[in-house]
Parts: sequence; structure tokens; C-alpha cells
Amino acid sequence: MANVFSSIGDWVNERAPGLAPVYRKHMTEYYAPKNFNLWYYFGSLALLVLVNQIVTGIFLTMNYNPSAAGAFDSVQYIMRDVEWGWLIRYMHSTGASLFFVVVFLHMFRGIMYGSYKKPRELVWLLGMLIFLVLMAEAFMGYVLPWGNMSFWGAKVIVSLFGTIPVIGGHLVEWIMGDFLPADATLNRFFALHVIALPIVLLLLVVLHLAALHEVGSNNPDGVDVKHGPKGNRWSASAPVDGIPFHPYYTVKDLAGVGFFLIVAAFIIFFAPTFGGWFLEHDNSIAANNLVTPAEIKPVWYFTPFYAIVRMIPSFAGTAVWGVLAMFGAIAVLFLLPWFDRGKVKSIRYRGTGYKVGLTLFVIAFFGLGSVGAGITAEVIPAWFGNVDLTTWENAFGRTMTLIYFGFFAFLWAYTHFGWEKTKPVPDRVTMHD
Repeated sequence: MANVFSSIGDWVNERAPGLAPVYRKHMTEYYAPKNFNLWYYFGSLALLVLVNQIVTGIFLTMNYNPSAAGAFDSVQYIMRDVEWGWLIRYMHSTGASLFFVVVFLHMFRGIMYGSYKKPRELVWLLGMLIFLVLMAEAFMGYVLPWGNMSFWGAKVIVSLFGTIPVIGGHLVEWIMGDFLPADATLNRFFALHVIALPIVLLLLVVLHLAALHEVGSNNPDGVDVKHGPKGNRWSASAPVDGIPFHPYYTVKDLAGVGFFLIVAAFIIFFAPTFGGWFLEHDNSIAANNLVTPAEIKPVWYFTPFYAIVRMIPSFAGTAVWGVLAMFGAIAVLFLLPWFDRGKVKSIRYRGTGYKVGLTLFVIAFFGLGSVGAGITAEVIPAWFGNVDLTTWENAFGRTMTLIYFGFFAFLWAYTHFGWEKTKPVPDRVTMHD
């Protein structure tokens, strides 16, 4: 078999000699730090879920009808009559939520270990563009089943653009293609979800990986791997604190993939709706513009940003400030490399203030998610009895919003004015031979 593979490799190299150098640069001769931990599984898992979404999405489009009259019924046809259609649909819907789980954790790891700092600012910006496109892709896909929550969710989210002065109303009509979500809306969302946005997403992923491999991976210590005068046992020019990405980290990633697939399979086969978090109960009812769901709320991964819109009070009869705050919550993530002026990257060696600030930021993110999902509306009466729910919920949500944005303001002041007292950073990664 080794001779067979060698012969095939020689045959390919003779006809495409440029492929082998690319493979070596990004796989066998790409030296990653030796001290990667569990947090570094989520990048490869995000790529795995992306492949799952593309493959299952292709099969779903074979039986989907992008029309207001046929969309909901075509989804029911996939679930009930298409051979293994229920499995494909659940793999796709579960994959969407798991995509955001691994992406959020991947982003948090980047923040925790300073992977957005010089010289990796471009890697961070491309990653944030991936996140932005992924949110648009998820929103388009959420509308396609044409359940009642899909319909009203589309109406509410698209209507947010109506708060823009002068052009808002025309912009909403242009996006939907009608005065209400209808055939035109479904057709254009279907085209964007299936063709345009996946192409952009794949391009950004390629650029993200290419930019990463140009500057090298960060690590839990936040220090660059040292090349040294003698290299290591793989190459005289290789870094002494690095190991080839393939086969060492590709094999290691298989362990994470195996565990991840077990979790995903458990959800798909035993709890595909995940208690209404992954597939909402109202989406089992066909879209009806005359029947409003008891509570209109987005799918869970949009809830923190949706809560910000709700928590910013309207001024002069317009909610434009809430919409601006929602987009601002994403924009500040893009600007994180410039908010943080500190020289130390990893949380292991950063000051106490940074650790406390990051902890509060995470609490605020989950707190906003609970407001957007309606959890606080259930918890507050249970904990505090007969109270003014709106007042308490607004107070909690606005506090979480203030903490969310306050983290970035604090981070700038904390590092700009030299208030941070850091620990000594090692010269080399702390898990070397």
C-alpha cells in the first residue's frame, strides 16, 4: 500500500507540482507550538461542522420548495417521507447550533490567550468577518422552514432596519421584496443561504487559515515559539518548541472529533429539539401572518444581541439607538486588538483586573442571553415574588449591557494608562522537552 500511495503521489506531483509545496507548508512543515490544550480543539471542530452543514444542506435543497405555499410542507415531506430525511434535517439543525457553540468557544479562547494581538490582528479580523457572515447565514436558514416563529422572527428582525432614518422603510421593503415576508423573501433568502453566503464563508475560512499559517499559531503562554540554532529533530530550521501540525495535531484532533460526534449523535437521536432551544415548538406550526406567537424571540445564539436592542430605550419615538447598540456589540469585537494596548497576551500572566473584567464580560454575555431568551422573565417572579417584572428585567438587562460595553472601555483604560500589573512571561513555551 505504501508503494501504491507513493506512486499516486509521484503521478500527481508530475502533473501538479505546485500542490506538494502547498501541502507541506500548511500540514507537514507547519510547526505548531507543543503546548496546545483542550481550547485548541474548537477551530478544527468548527471546520468539521462547516462541512456537515454544507453536505446536509445539499441534500435538503434537493427536496425543499422555496415558496410561501410549499416551504413548510416540503420540510414536513423531508421529515416524514424522504428516506432518512429526518436524520439529514436534524443533523443540519443541530449542526447550526453546535456551529455557534464551537465558534463562541473558539472566539473566547482567542480573547483569553490574546490571539488577536500583534502580529495576528488580520487573523482576528478575518475570524470576526466569518462570525458576521455566519450570523447572516444562520438567520437566512432560520427563516427557510417557514414555521410561524420563522415568519414572525423574519418580520421582527428585518423590521429593525426600518429604524434607520429616511431610508429605513424602503430598506425593509427592499430586503423582504414585499410588505410582509412572502415568496420574494423566501426566494432571496434561499439564494443567499444556499449559494452566496456559503461561497463567501468558504473564502473567508481559506483566508483565515492562510493568514494564520503566515504568522503562526498562538499558544496558551502567548509567547512565540523559539527557532533556536539547532532546530529540532524534524528540521534544522524548525522551531525548537514546535511540532509538525500533521500528523501530530491532526491525530490529536481526531480525539476531539470523536467526543464531539458522540455528543452530537446523542442530541440528534435523543433530543433533536433540545427542549425548544435548537428547534422551537412554534416552528412546528405553519407560518400565519394572522397568528402571532405568544412570545417572539430569536434562536438562542442571537439572544444576547437581541436583548441589547430591547434594553436600549427608544428616543423620539425611534429604536435606532437600540439597533446601533446591537451592531455596536459586534463592532467592538472587531476593534478588540486596538482596545487592548497590553504587551502580555495570555491570561496566565495578565493582571487581576483583566481576569475580573473578562469574567464579568462572560457573565454579561450569558445574562443578556437569558434576557433575550425570556429566562429572566420566568426567574425573577420565582425568586422575588410579586414584583414589577418589567422594571426588574430592564434593570438587570441594562446592567448586563453596561458591563458588556464597559469591558472594552475598561480594557482600553486599563492597558493604555499602564494600570495593569502583569506576571513575568517565560521566554519559551512551558511544555518543551
